[in-house]
Amino acid sequence: MSTQPSSQRPGPAQIPSDMKAFNQKVIEEFRANGGRLAGPLAGSKLLLLTTTGAKSGQPRTLVLGYRNDGERYVAIASGNGAPRHPAWYLNLRANPTATLEVGGDKIPVRARTARQEERGRLATIIPYFEGEQKKTSREIPFVVFERT
Repeated sequence: MSTQPSSQRPGPAQIPSDMKAFNQKVIEEFRANGGRLAGPLAGSKLLLLTTTGAKSGQPRTLVLGYRNDGERYVAIASGNGAPRHPAWYLNLRANPTATLEVGGDKIPVRARTARQEERGRLATIIPYFEGEQKKTSREIPFVVFERT
């Protein structure tokens, strides 16, 4: 899982030992229930992002926290404050065409990194951004998804 508010993310004692298996289970539940999740993720503002692997060329799907900015969707490439950009962000830089699943809808999008002048405003719509940025010395990118 990538960018969820810490209040909606499992705490350190609850982080699954196998994140790949955990994410796959969340993806299956999301798709089976039209985007509704149960348990600790219930009510979280999550979507599924499918990118094309930069190296493999294969589709890659992950669970991602987001916020709306008008007609656009916005996420942060925090990787939970990791020192390096997450793989999904690198995939989008190599191929910005992707698919979002929001609720039961599949939405073709084009992704871009927000411009420097957009960052301040976007930080106000993603309340957990500041906390994520404090975890790392790299500048966490805002990713803007626009329908195609």
